[in-house]
Amino acid sequence: MKLFLLLFSLLLVVSLPLVGIFLVGRPVEDYLEFPPLTQYVRHADFSYVVFCLLALIVFAGTLPFIVRIFSSRKKSPVGSTAISSHHFPIWGWLSILSCIFFWSIAWTRFEWFSFLQPYTFSPLWISYIVVVNAATFARQGRCMMTERTGYFLSLFPASAVFWWYFEYLNRFVQNWHYIGAEIFSTTEYVVFATFCFSTVLPAVLCTCEFLETFPNLTAGLGSFFRLKLAGSKTVALIVLILSCAGLAGIGIYPDYLFQFLWLSPLLIISSVQVITGHRSIFSPVEKGDWRRIILLALSALICGFFWEMWNYHSLPKWAYSVPFVNRFRIFEMPLIGYAGYLPFGIECAVIGGLLHDILFSAVKRKHPDKG
Repeated sequence: MKLFLLLFSLLLVVSLPLVGIFLVGRPVEDYLEFPPLTQYVRHADFSYVVFCLLALIVFAGTLPFIVRIFSSRKKSPVGSTAISSHHFPIWGWLSILSCIFFWSIAWTRFEWFSFLQPYTFSPLWISYIVVVNAATFARQGRCMMTERTGYFLSLFPASAVFWWYFEYLNRFVQNWHYIGAEIFSTTEYVVFATFCFSTVLPAVLCTCEFLETFPNLTAGLGSFFRLKLAGSKTVALIVLILSCAGLAGIGIYPDYLFQFLWLSPLLIISSVQVITGHRSIFSPVEKGDWRRIILLALSALICGFFWEMWNYHSLPKWAYSVPFVNRFRIFEMPLIGYAGYLPFGIECAVIGGLLHDILFSAVKRKHPDKG
């Protein structure tokens, strides 16, 4: 049943943008160009009104959680998870050195390393992922990489498919493009990009696992306000219709609906889960437990900072063209664009959860005695 739900959700999130442009008579082939090099979307100029409005929405949405955390910590300090007797492992120290090495190489242009310099991004992020696992291991004596190795490794190919999907969606809004990617042939582009994309899910989910060892980060959020509508099938149906409409319209009105690139896949999958009587990523908030939601959003924001920082002097690199808010950059990313990482972290967990369910179901069918 869960596999059917996944396939149905995938059908929606893949087909809807194409359906939208087909219905208005635009050439479908423009949106399927590969490698995606042509820039054909002309974005609206910067608008202080839109920037301030979006900033106000982000501020209003995050302030209650910040206030709750700090007020809860003052009233009743939360003890941190007991530090294990494990030292920071040697493989973690080696990964720190690896991270420093690939960072320095990525930001320099040594002639002797020029033929390998474009390929530094993947090993840099693999180093980051191992370092985060080492930090988690040092705090609690276990981590995803050592405790759930099979699942950890499965995240890499799943992540590549996951981010290729967002590259596909970006063809309809063109909020980012790559500089220096023209040096690759089509085959080289696929291989290079796939390796880079494979680190997204492991980075976010391993960062979240590390943050979970710090209860103070979510003090008071285990019993915050209850969002009972999160489990309503009627609300889920409305959200499903709106998110499908938004996704279908991103290619028609990219300046106004580009936010649905990040929101719709998450909302479509979650809505389908609720409508069919399954738990969704938002199920805990029905009882007021916001801890995992907030940690996932924070994890993606942390990874987003490193993504943007390490991208800044790399080559190839990406650059942004976001309508109405394309100013006040931190590295290449416009300031307000960092808000997009918040729902993205939750999206990563949704995909990670679906992957876990599929793998667990396969093991259970193969070894019924382990169920």
